[in-house]
Amino acid sequence: MQERLRARLNFAALRRPVRLVAGADVAYSRPTHRMHAAVVLLELPSLRVVESAEASLLARFPYIPGLFAFRELPALLAAFERLKGSPDVLMFDGHGLAHPRGFGLACHAGILFDRPSIGCAKSILVGAHGPLGDERGARADLVFQGRSVGAAVRTRDGVRPVYVSPGHRIDLDSAIDLVLATNAGFRLPEPVRLAHAATTARMRRLDPSLRPPGDRGYPDFVNS
Repeated sequence: MQERLRARLNFAALRRPVRLVAGADVAYSRPTHRMHAAVVLLELPSLRVVESAEASLLARFPYIPGLFAFRELPALLAAFERLKGSPDVLMFDGHGLAHPRGFGLACHAGILFDRPSIGCAKSILVGAHGPLGDERGARADLVFQGRSVGAAVRTRDGVRPVYVSPGHRIDLDSAIDLVLATNAGFRLPEPVRLAHAATTARMRRLDPSLRPPGDRGYPDFVNS
């Protein structure tokens, strides 16, 4: 399926101004096998949070590297369905083109939603890059099987880079520009950072296995 859908990808430069960016992330609870998804919608250039939406579902697909989209997308779709606003660009804590089959989570979601999408990951899945400057904005191409599939990007002076790759309807330069434009002084851009914080908080709040000792105030549920 990934190889078939990959033929539909489009890596063109953004032509319209971006006003709303949605960051998305999923946290997985091993004890309960629940996927906790969050989507946070931010306005540019202020980075003001416009709204957020969350959802939790039981994991139905096994943990298989390279196939995370099949595991995480059901929960992400449920969260996106609760979002009232319409984002101009989607940003995921994961990969786009920088994937063994060139079709990571950001690509799959971009095709499903028909929106420009970006993968912004904390670690490398495939490829390697050369030397990277220490200053904010420094970049080095991430090369896999002889071609550029993304870039290592320094979002703050001296911090570890993030790994940016286009998902769909956006090119690498536009994706990097947007990652830097949505950075607010942390390693991760705000859409991804806030979505990650929301998923972690939701998992801690709702999973009985993670409740503090003696606390019985958390609801027990299957899907929400």
